[in-house]
Amino acid sequence: MTAHGTAHGTAHGTDHGTAHDTALGAAVGTVLGTVERLRRHPVKSLLGEDVRESAVDGRGLAGDRARALLDVTTGRIASAKHPRLWAALLGYTAATVDGGVTITGPDGRAVDEAELSEALGRKVALIAERPPGASLERSVPEEVLAHGIDEEVDFTVTELGRAAPDGGFFDFAPLHLITTSTLHATAAEAERYRPNLVIHTDGEGYVENAWVGHDLAIGPTLRLRIVAPSPRCAVPTLRHGPLPRHPDALRTPAARNRRIPLPGMPALPCAGVYATVLTPGRITLGDEVTLLN
Repeated sequence: MTAHGTAHGTAHGTDHGTAHDTALGAAVGTVLGTVERLRRHPVKSLLGEDVRESAVDGRGLAGDRARALLDVTTGRIASAKHPRLWAALLGYTAATVDGGVTITGPDGRAVDEAELSEALGRKVALIAERPPGASLERSVPEEVLAHGIDEEVDFTVTELGRAAPDGGFFDFAPLHLITTSTLHATAAEAERYRPNLVIHTDGEGYVENAWVGHDLAIGPTLRLRIVAPSPRCAVPTLRHGPLPRHPDALRTPAARNRRIPLPGMPALPCAGVYATVLTPGRITLGDEVTLLN
């Protein structure tokens, strides 16, 4: 069933700010942080891999979300955002090998589409081109927290990549950044939020909220525009390979960092920010992140 809205009750101490209401209060040229980790997810909703450097263009990090699993029955993209159907995806790892992708199961053994389909209980196909109007099902996060991942709860149907016109299987935009300040505030591992860039920062709290609407330079040539806070679904709460379930990875931002990602949306639990690419370039661990405007 499909929900037509998302619960967004308030909590003591919650920030219900809009995407652009926080003044950054930093001069142009200020170094906001440094790149601590680079993460690539070759197949959407599967576990990913760390890289030391990468080319970045309008489709994000080279090879990131370049493929996805298609639910052959529904025609939608398989996503752990609907955990009753797809939580098991987070037990599989995708790695880039010789220009292609290898998927391994929890036991470390490579698997193919047929074996994946059997294990998941639904027929899936690995695809490399985003179909027009490609969509996925997103369970209402608060209902997953309240009733558990095995219960049937309301969900919304979301079109992929509205801020990623060049393709790729992105929820919204081609890059997702999160800071170490936010990870400290949520007491959760970066892998749970599935970012591309983990930025080491010295501030406290959800410091990247203030970056929305600004342009950043990373390294010598890469230029990004931070376009929206990243609303969180049920995925951070789920098992990720060896990492156990962690409901507070969603409960904490739900209580302390509700934001309005885009005009017309309700205040949602957020952690991290989305970015688009203004100027392609390369990114390397240790690169400085500098405010441009």
